[in-house]
Amino acid sequence: MTLATPEAFAQNPSLVWEFYHYRREVIQRVKPNPGHLAIAECEARLREQGRRVMVITQNIDELHRKAGTKNLLEIHGSIFKTQCTSCGAVAENYKSPICEAFAGKGAPEPETQDAKIPVEKLPRCEEAGCGGLLRPYVVWFGENLDSAILEEVDKELALCDLCLVVGTSSLVYPAAMFAPQVSARGVPVAEFNMEITQATNKFRFHFQGLCGRTLPEALAPHETETVS
Repeated sequence: MTLATPEAFAQNPSLVWEFYHYRREVIQRVKPNPGHLAIAECEARLREQGRRVMVITQNIDELHRKAGTKNLLEIHGSIFKTQCTSCGAVAENYKSPICEAFAGKGAPEPETQDAKIPVEKLPRCEEAGCGGLLRPYVVWFGENLDSAILEEVDKELALCDLCLVVGTSSLVYPAAMFAPQVSARGVPVAEFNMEITQATNKFRFHFQGLCGRTLPEALAPHETETVS
């Protein structure tokens, strides 16, 4: 909450980029866990049966995409996309490091010593004739979610006939209202979490434990599975 804000970026874009650069480097080295894979495999299996699964995620790590999920709404953006602060262009960016000035820089904590990289050496827009300063294409504290994505979310919630809430604290809005919204109209909701949340009592099912263990078991194909 200290660095993931528009104000922090305006005041010290070098430190904010250092924070995100470190996380980009870590995420590029990790693989989806069994929970990610179980969701992707379930989506593929149900697609063959004429059913549809939509994953709505607050995560910015693209691990759902890496696991093979096709129907995906990343409501908080992606750490592997950038947006130009001058022309507004959004682009995928998987460079490692994201720019030469960050080679060997970055640490896991917000209190890390600032590398104080000059603004002209920070990631720049590659659109012809622009060269503006890039920012991570993620939703920061104090910013609104993309209205077009929220419209897509609303459509999916209206169609939803089964909802899984996976590994979320149910504290960050508006996402915290998605599952309670569908539960209120009688749709079964199953929560998968390490602990009880403030929304648990609103849902029909709760599976406590590591999602990488509970999800594969819950989503495994069963002999009685039929097309609805």
